Amino acid sequence: MNVTEIRPGNYFIDENVLYRCIDILLNKTAMRKMVAKLKVLNVRTGAITEISRNSGYDVTPASLDKRNMQYSYEMDPVIVFMDPKTYDQVEIAKSQLTNELPYLVPELEVMVISFEGEVLGIQLPAKVALTVTECEPGVRGDTITNSGSKEATLETGLKLRIPLFINQGDKITVDTTTGKYDGRA
Repeated sequence: MNVTEIRPGNYFIDENVLYRCIDILLNKTAMRKMVAKLKVLNVRTGAITEISRNSGYDVTPASLDKRNMQYSYEMDPVIVFMDPKTYDQVEIAKSQLTNELPYLVPELEVMVISFEGEVLGIQLPAKVALTVTECEPGVRGDTITNSGSKEATLETGLKLRIPLFINQGDKITVDTTTGKYDGRA
């Protein structure tokens, strides 16, 4: 696959390293070959880097395996996910899931991503329903000092700003890409 055919979100192998393309810029100037500037994520280490390649450069496309699994339970260094159809279990180290941990609740459906048998991580759903465990009571007319929102702690320990009308014990939906309040569940 030519480097100019890569699009954001594509996975590819370059110099024996598995990357995911975040952004690509194709630059063509007079009397010079086209240069592809790629902003990529090293899938194994999580490092984001920029690489430049000429238009004739070839990379190997990578096909990842995605399995629909359910968050089962947590044993201190690992988190266990289970396939609801076959009851197969997969253990993933907590250190691999630092960004996803605040959104994991029991029986949450996620996509477990693997490459050639090696588990790389999980893909969360776009929105997750979580219960508010701690928040101040909303005082009517208190929109000037608090700009219509208050601090809340959710069942997973995630802290975020929510509207004043949400109370302790309410279920809300949280956007997993931004980490912000999305609405009532």
